[in-house]
Amino acid sequence: MCMTGAIQVLGVVLGVVLIVVGVLESFFFRDQRFHPIFLIDPKDTAAVRLWTVNLGFYNMVWGVGAITGALLLGGPNHAAGHAILLFACVAHVILGMVLLFSERRLWVSAVGQALLPLVIAVLLLL
Repeated sequence: MCMTGAIQVLGVVLGVVLIVVGVLESFFFRDQRFHPIFLIDPKDTAAVRLWTVNLGFYNMVWGVGAITGALLLGGPNHAAGHAILLFACVAHVILGMVLLFSERRLWVSAVGQALLPLVIAVLLLL
């Protein structure tokens, strides 16, 4: 049960991080303070608005899913929580690899996107 509690905490942390990143992507992609994260040139913000807003909301939904899975993990719906959280984590490990291979300059973001989910996935599978 102690490991489940640790996994739940990590799952909630992952969910909160995804929600925060989603808010930044959806609502602050024009802010040049975040240029190192998004690599968006100010002249291109209108062109990428559709994708950044959608991507941001995807991340917020993934975050809610990770939190939901983490919370269900500790209750009577343990199997459902396990499946939801594992799926969210494996997906973000894959998405982190896609980010790395599609834009190597975002390697720090790729590691940030994949590392915590990888740790959680490994713990869920032990």
